[in-house]
Amino acid sequence: MKEDDVLDFAKALVNAKRNLTYCSVCYNITDTDPCRICEDQQRDKSLVCVVQEAKDVIAMEKMKEYHGDYHVLQGAISPMDGIGPEDIKIPELLKRLQDDTIQEVIIATNPTIEGEATAMYISRLVKPTGIKVTRIAHGLPVGGDLEYADEVTLSRAIEGRREL
Repeated sequence: MKEDDVLDFAKALVNAKRNLTYCSVCYNITDTDPCRICEDQQRDKSLVCVVQEAKDVIAMEKMKEYHGDYHVLQGAISPMDGIGPEDIKIPELLKRLQDDTIQEVIIATNPTIEGEATAMYISRLVKPTGIKVTRIAHGLPVGGDLEYADEVTLSRAIEGRREL
């Protein structure tokens, strides 16, 4: 790259670092507070999709099928790494759920041991409040072959089956 291009790139990185922050509502990365998603009155405020990282919001938005709000945990429970529920944005989620407009929490954490542990923990905290708690389905990807799927993935695919 030309030296001017490298300098412009470096300035852009510095500006991004200075101007980006976390949304005070959902904890997504944003340049405005609250973020554009939280401010959008066209979104379904009765739904909150809980994701691990800001990049998960981007993945969900690409789908163009989900029109609710988000809550970014900024991690997952991982005792092996010394990360407990208080180290991620679970207390903030619980405080947010005190708003009577939220009727369903969709847990969309990753299908890893940490993601599953986080999902179970959140579910146990939220269910007693009377708010509906759901989990995104896990299973085989479109175009995948059964013979290459592991037992856990096949098991989840069978559990998450639906009537046609």
